[in-house]
Amino acid sequence: MTCHAVQIAKHGDSSVLAYVEVPKPSPKPDQVLIKVHYAGVNFIDTYQRSGLYPQPMPFILGREGSGEIVEVGAEAEGGFKVGDRVAFSGPSSYAEYTAISTLTVAKLPDNISYEKGAALLIQGLTAWTLARQAYKIEKGDWVLVHAAAGGMGLLLCQIAKLMGAHVIGTTSTDAKAELARKNGADYVINYANGYDPVIEKINELTGGKGVHVVYDGVGAATFDTSLKVVRRLGTVISFGNSSGAVPPVNILRLSEKNIRLMRTTLYQYLTTREEFERLSSELLQLVAENKLDFAVHKVYPIQEVKQAHDDIESRKTTGKLLLKI
Repeated sequence: MTCHAVQIAKHGDSSVLAYVEVPKPSPKPDQVLIKVHYAGVNFIDTYQRSGLYPQPMPFILGREGSGEIVEVGAEAEGGFKVGDRVAFSGPSSYAEYTAISTLTVAKLPDNISYEKGAALLIQGLTAWTLARQAYKIEKGDWVLVHAAAGGMGLLLCQIAKLMGAHVIGTTSTDAKAELARKNGADYVINYANGYDPVIEKINELTGGKGVHVVYDGVGAATFDTSLKVVRRLGTVISFGNSSGAVPPVNILRLSEKNIRLMRTTLYQYLTTREEFERLSSELLQLVAENKLDFAVHKVYPIQEVKQAHDDIESRKTTGKLLLKI
């Protein structure tokens, strides 16, 4: 039997994306087969497509989604059954069906839709682990979020505000600045004219001390600014490359202020079923209680995946992009 999926045969720009017929997967004993309803579009998908993160070919894209379990392997953990509504983080979500380990599959509460379910796991768990494990935000901390109106930025602003922090965001337009404010940013700085005004404003707001932590998912364009605005004994966390990869760093730069520098990846926080269950249940509870809002920017038919990739790479979107399968 076959199904449809978005596959690449070589690395490149969005033109290499192809909606093709592929064999329908069969679950291994420790897996479940999911009929995918929605797939999330993330920057990591563009990194895998472009070759920044090389992949074996041919390769089906997608790292998260939501859908219905249609088959359960005999050794699958988690107590899942056919018909369960789930959100998942796993490979090959740009497809009608995907077979994945239950390590990173979560049952959706009744009040969370498939659409919202597809939007929340990768960005939600990334934001939650950044704010609670990579650096544990405390009440009164000064927190800088670059690209504060993007999907990750909006979540980090909400979580930081929930934790009682003073939240500073950077954006490129007034419209994005307003969105960041609505999601918890106390102060928003426009970097359209460069990053010198960002440095000046942060020094002004913090009395020259700088911020306790910088969350930098932009990469090459913002990294130098991040090091300049963090305070003595502060933390800079790099978690993305939307403007390109951060160039090699002279480690002696950190000694100027005894800066802690971390490059995180979500899946090092999710190495066991127990870790995933604990973190995902905390996240889903916040969503179910309406304490976190996942803004969906646009839903594209899966056949329009090229446009979705072009849009996310333009950095002109706000909130989450989804593919409807």
